[in-house]
Amino acid sequence: MSSIDEIRGLRIKKLALLRQEGMNPYPADAKRELSLQEAIENFDTLEKKKTVQWIAGRILSIRGQGAIIFITLNDGTASFQGLLKKDVIGDRKFNFWNEVVDIGDFVEVQGTFFVTQRGEKTVAVKDWRMLSKSLRPLPEKWHGLEDEETKFRKRYLDILTDPETKKIFVEKNIFWSSFREFMVRKGFLELEMPVLESTPGGAEAEPFKTHHNALNEDFYLRISLELPLKKMLVAGYPKVFEIGRIFRNEGISATHLQDYTQLEFYSAYADFGMLMDFIEEMYQYVIQKTFHTLELKFRDEMMDWGGTWERINYLELFQENTEINLETASDKELKKYLDKHKVKYEDFAERGRLMDLIFKDIRKKGIKWQGAKPTKPFFLINQPVELEPLAKRDEKNPKIVQRMQIIAYSMELGKGFGELNDPLDQRIRFEAQMKLREAGDKEAQMLDEDYVEAMEYGMPPAVGFGVSERLFSVLKNISVREGVIFPLMKPKGD
Repeated sequence: MSSIDEIRGLRIKKLALLRQEGMNPYPADAKRELSLQEAIENFDTLEKKKTVQWIAGRILSIRGQGAIIFITLNDGTASFQGLLKKDVIGDRKFNFWNEVVDIGDFVEVQGTFFVTQRGEKTVAVKDWRMLSKSLRPLPEKWHGLEDEETKFRKRYLDILTDPETKKIFVEKNIFWSSFREFMVRKGFLELEMPVLESTPGGAEAEPFKTHHNALNEDFYLRISLELPLKKMLVAGYPKVFEIGRIFRNEGISATHLQDYTQLEFYSAYADFGMLMDFIEEMYQYVIQKTFHTLELKFRDEMMDWGGTWERINYLELFQENTEINLETASDKELKKYLDKHKVKYEDFAERGRLMDLIFKDIRKKGIKWQGAKPTKPFFLINQPVELEPLAKRDEKNPKIVQRMQIIAYSMELGKGFGELNDPLDQRIRFEAQMKLREAGDKEAQMLDEDYVEAMEYGMPPAVGFGVSERLFSVLKNISVREGVIFPLMKPKGD
């Protein structure tokens, strides 16, 4: 078997032959008159009228011998068969094809349309021209790219050779388009907020830092879309959203990335109950439109996303899965649980972080409710105030906040809030977070003076919600890295 270098060297010689013959191997124009999908859709008319048309695409296969060659073209819209006969295109062009054309090349062919004896729609080639000469061979279609690292580094080849990979990104486009369509239909305004921030906020996560040469200042890549969008509520827009990239300098796993797409929206004058009804409707709309069903499996768990989702109390679910009553348990008891289950925590970890670590351990092992794993998603509500520095306290019980998590497959797949709009309460919570940062907690939130000042001008009562592309990867039953065209990787050789 020839090496890549040998194949490349041979194809470069063919490149020279094309130029010697006066055929530009990389012309600036194309004569294509029909896409291959259009050729299929209009085939009966084309065949009946014996229309001569130019079509084009990448050669995916060449087969035949002697005076007949069959090829398969693909232009990204469809695949189509071509037939070259020596007695039709002439000895010179037929022999030159054999000399210079390889699988992987882009060519355009002119011809008439007919159906072969085997019933295949085909173009009978009368003329051809090179559009782009490939210098490297494509992976063999029956093997494709089997190494995962190569797949991620050369995703263009993975998409080209694997229809299932190609389908992932078509569906992902439908997924985000459906969210956008739903939001706009409900009267939300899409805005673009800054990616670089002087103070990162809106989530507990370690940010990436970068330096701005022109301003000679360090800035952070945003870890959330939240705070600038909520300033827009102060500005007078009642319903706002953004679908954009966020960046978190955290670990890699099957469900975690460092840079990813997220939707966040904020709606003034809406309450917490209205938010859950809205989310239920939105998810069902997007899932049905993307996957054409509301029953989807992730790993071995089937989940029915239809109907009404149960509202489950955080304290009750926590106690069922850990036997810990958070209303009476001390921090020492929480640490004892973490030690027993070999979950690491920092010496400075306060109550909210301890609860969060325990809940993540519960999710990892599989959440149970009333003795069994849920088969439908549910809203987890009534979290303790220590867990959420940006959520509004419950009016009936100030020890809990208006936060809901969508839980399915024992994972969090979306989070919403009754938004805190009391600037004095907000400052107190930010200051508590800053004390944690000073103690060494890199994920604790920073005090954002600009945001607190904006809130002091008056922020209407509002609800907010965020969901990331993790939802898509779970619904598609793939890792989150598989759902990204070019996931970030170490430089080759490291």
